[in-house]
Amino acid sequence: MQIINPTFFRILCYIFYSQSKKALIVFVLFFSVSITSQNISSAFIDKADSLIKEAPITYKAIDKVLRSKRKDTIYMRFFANRALNQKYLIGQSYALNQLGRRYRAYSQFAKAISLHNQALNAAHTKSNLEFKVYSLNMLSVVYRRTDAIKTALDYSQEALELAETVENPSDGLKRSINVSLNGIGNIYQTLEQYDLAIKQFQRSMLLEKDLGNELGIAINHQNIGECQEAKQDLTAALQSYLTSLAYNEKINSDMGRIICKNSIAQIFIKQKKINKALAILEPALADSKSLGDKYITSAVQINLGKALMQINLYSEAEKNILEGLRLAKKHNLPSSISQANLNLSELYEKQGDYKKSLNYYKTAQKFDEEISNIRNLRYVNDMIIRYDTEKKSNQIEVLAKENEIVKLKLRKNKTTLLISGIALALLAGIFFILYRQYQLKNEKKLLTLEQTMLRSQMNPHFLFNSLNSIKLYIINNEKKNAVYYLNKFSKLVRKILEASTLKEITLAEELETVELYLNIENIRFSNEINYTISIEDNIDSHTVKIPSLILQPFLENAIWHGLSSKEGEKKLILTASLGKNGFIDISIVDNGIGRDAAEKIKKNKVLKRKSIGIDITKERLTNFSKDYQNSFDIEILDLFDENKKSTGTKVILHIPTF
Repeated sequence: MQIINPTFFRILCYIFYSQSKKALIVFVLFFSVSITSQNISSAFIDKADSLIKEAPITYKAIDKVLRSKRKDTIYMRFFANRALNQKYLIGQSYALNQLGRRYRAYSQFAKAISLHNQALNAAHTKSNLEFKVYSLNMLSVVYRRTDAIKTALDYSQEALELAETVENPSDGLKRSINVSLNGIGNIYQTLEQYDLAIKQFQRSMLLEKDLGNELGIAINHQNIGECQEAKQDLTAALQSYLTSLAYNEKINSDMGRIICKNSIAQIFIKQKKINKALAILEPALADSKSLGDKYITSAVQINLGKALMQINLYSEAEKNILEGLRLAKKHNLPSSISQANLNLSELYEKQGDYKKSLNYYKTAQKFDEEISNIRNLRYVNDMIIRYDTEKKSNQIEVLAKENEIVKLKLRKNKTTLLISGIALALLAGIFFILYRQYQLKNEKKLLTLEQTMLRSQMNPHFLFNSLNSIKLYIINNEKKNAVYYLNKFSKLVRKILEASTLKEITLAEELETVELYLNIENIRFSNEINYTISIEDNIDSHTVKIPSLILQPFLENAIWHGLSSKEGEKKLILTASLGKNGFIDISIVDNGIGRDAAEKIKKNKVLKRKSIGIDITKERLTNFSKDYQNSFDIEILDLFDENKKSTGTKVILHIPTF
């Protein structure tokens, strides 16, 4: 008879006396470790040892043996340790990634990231490209779940670029390419770029069909349905969900079935088909609980509460929504928390408890705003960190090349080492710079005008000056100003990114973006600029189309060349009026120092920066005018008073409308 371990007995007593969750976790961890070796069957141990001895290097070959146990954390932990002890790092990478997927399913994201990083390091050590790509994709999924959008996108793109370097990829690598495309689509979906997301999902689906991977096809149909639902195309979304469900039924995927059924029920709720929704949600809730995935359980429970509320079963509705909210809070599920609060607000409004309704509505709005701000901050921080990392990586690469040149010279002739090494290093540096310039010129020619325009709008000086202004507010503890400025800045960046994908936008949207830009620039000028934007009554700004982001270069010139050096009152007037022969006339008038004075100041500057914004704008207007009978025209007029003294500059854009 086996005597119980004393340490085990002490932990068990501690649980009973403390009755705490923390103690229970300690017990579970200890218990799982202590019985691991006892629970592993001898058949699996033999199978593991045989696999380690054969040491296959592809995901498909390893998964064929371990697939039945890959969701069992005890077996995967055992195999990871055994593979490490036998120096079979590819097998260890496989097991660590499967463990990371399980932790992700239970919303333990930090642990999942740690496991996937360990798997990535193991793959790097063995230079196994397939498992590098797989690990990068898994990291992208976890970061996307935590709203670290830029980091997630970087991992997906790195995985895709790495996979596409192989001329004849294996089936496992092809599958990873599809996962990367799907991940990029999910990130576009998070950023509400639904059309771009659908294109990625459709591309991934075609590749999945070539592989015959029905799970991948099901996932892509589900994702496309979510984008269609977000665009309010409920009929198309329902069809996509039903198609996904059919594939999940075919492959007998419990998780896939529950996700699809929840989405289908969600559509039925929006279509007021409550009985159909309830018939799906009630069994789906039981299935999701038995599966153990808190993310989908929370979503199903919240939807069930929403459906019950529609047929006035308020008590049951409240019970389900509150339980869904509890799960969402416990496992940090932002979208579920927000949706639960909105549903509770609607529920209490129907019951006439307007105070509770308002409180839950405010909570939902506050939570959405916090998510948006956190996501924007993370995105900006990721951009800065990414820039610094790439800069350091480039420096390391250059140093490595120089070091290699020196080593070659040492082998050839020790007597000429110093002179030859320095000369070659200098030549290599010069050739590298010239080659890089040649590459940049070719890349610039291949870029579209919209991409060139985006780089002009997202001026690094403007970005970093704006970030420095936010930093100054934070240092000075001016929280309201920091939040106000950050909201304006993030909204402007988003509008620029959205507009850059469009050939033309409405005049109203353009003026809204312009006002955001002027507002941010004016804050940096301590609100010294008095600017006005006016539209004549005979212009419908919501129907008039103009090229996207066409006005900013002229406004930037007016501010930085005309008004920045002016003392006293600073004015900037933007007016849109109906011109002759089907033209829209947009004038920008400033009372700055004038072009002649600005040119003199520019010549005296030590650092001169060539402005290409106007040239880009003319090219874009030329391209825009090809679709119209009339051509564009730009007038730049110098303004003078009675004494011939410069009083500013006026720019008039004549943009055709037919």
